[in-house]
Amino acid sequence: MSMSHEHDVLAEVAGMLAEVVGHDFLAAAGVGRATRFTEDLALESIEFVALAERVRGRYGDGIDLPGFLAGLDLDRLAELAVGDLVGHIEDRLAAAHA
Repeated sequence: MSMSHEHDVLAEVAGMLAEVVGHDFLAAAGVGRATRFTEDLALESIEFVALAERVRGRYGDGIDLPGFLAGLDLDRLAELAVGDLVGHIEDRLAAAHA
């Protein structure tokens, strides 16, 4: 996957997060691949649901965020970062185009 495409996915996920948690909060917190959903953004479960809806709306049913999250153990889930979601989206998009 090209660096430009990786940046596009990160930018799109950041935009979705801004819609979910608020632009002002996200601007203050900042977001990058290492930003953790729970620790850094304090994302609640209902916000994960809202994010999942936006991801599905943008990328289609091939990106199953609830399924991805269900496959993680609690420790991994607690440390989940934006880059993990971006990587999952990139992997699924690449598989769909292979």
